[in-house]
Amino acid sequence: MDQDQAKRLAARAAIEELPPEGVIGLGSGSTAKLFVEEIGARVKAGARYKGVPTSQGTRAQAQALGIPLLGDEDPWGEIAVTVDGADEVSAALDLVKGGGGALTREKIVNEASARNVIIVDESKMKSRLGESWAVPVEVLRFGYAGTLEALGRLGACAQRMKDGAVFVTDAGNYIVDVRTGPIDDPAALDRSMHNLPGVVETGLFIARADVVIVAGPGGIRRLVR
Repeated sequence: MDQDQAKRLAARAAIEELPPEGVIGLGSGSTAKLFVEEIGARVKAGARYKGVPTSQGTRAQAQALGIPLLGDEDPWGEIAVTVDGADEVSAALDLVKGGGGALTREKIVNEASARNVIIVDESKMKSRLGESWAVPVEVLRFGYAGTLEALGRLGACAQRMKDGAVFVTDAGNYIVDVRTGPIDDPAALDRSMHNLPGVVETGLFIARADVVIVAGPGGIRRLVR
């Protein structure tokens, strides 16, 4: 089984975590994109779901598939389940997210959800966060140089670029990728980052996964927090 096959397997397994109908959060990223495809097929077959997308890219994909969506400023009520991906998952089921730059919206939708399901392939499982990925941090443009300098005291920093240009989030902010190495206390690091003026949100998702669905050569594993 290659990585793409594992991602598809995880996306299909997440369907079992959904209610028969209702409001669901639609994550961002390559694995979540496959889940949105699965939802589109079920809506076409008659399923009564409404989605809350976590990025403009996910919104465009869902609209193209005919999935009814709530607006960014609409009252969502309680989102029954959000299904999203992750860049790293620790043994404690904490997450690093934000490889696609949608971390702030992802965290807002995560917080509004009664249940959060994370879908990953086996390569995303790590003993500790930070083993492979930098921690994405969304920051304001205003005072950016000072914020970058402050984040540099927590790890090696790089402003995110894409296609030779500075990456800009859906909210018009920048992303700084902070390479910390393996993180002993993710919650403490998250607090330290949030304490810096100019930081909008971090890609550290602490105790925010209720179920992690992991797909690999041995099939599907469900890890429950």
